Amino acid sequence: MASQVIFEIISDESTEQDHLQLACLKAAECFRSKKRVFIYTDSQKSAHQVDELLWAFDANSFIPHNLPGEGLRGGSPVEISWQEPSGQRQVLINLSSEVPRFAGQFSQIFDFVPLDETLKQQARLRYRAYQQLGFNVSTKQSTQAA
Repeated sequence: MASQVIFEIISDESTEQDHLQLACLKAAECFRSKKRVFIYTDSQKSAHQVDELLWAFDANSFIPHNLPGEGLRGGSPVEISWQEPSGQRQVLINLSSEVPRFAGQFSQIFDFVPLDETLKQQARLRYRAYQQLGFNVSTKQSTQAA
């Protein structure tokens, strides 16, 4: 069965921090649905930013997460990294500018289409790359306020 890729279109002006916050909201939704999540970033710095956001995310509902080398032996329900995942997970939240070469191991992938024209062009290239890999690709308007 082909992976399902959902591109969320971000319709308002948003900063990189807003974009990361939206990824955290998506990770929280998946965690509450009992899905194991991998958040992939372009850099170690971005991974640490997501880690910090998840620590401060919602005082009433902690999202168990870890960076590489941290946490339980099997990993926390949400793993954040700029490297390949260390274990099996159902969901990929792609914050990278490219399609990860390991994307095919996930049943569901979330990606984002920011308003910024340069980032939007990168999203279009990822969209086509996912299609060429045989993934089922769709778009939806982001319903979360970033």
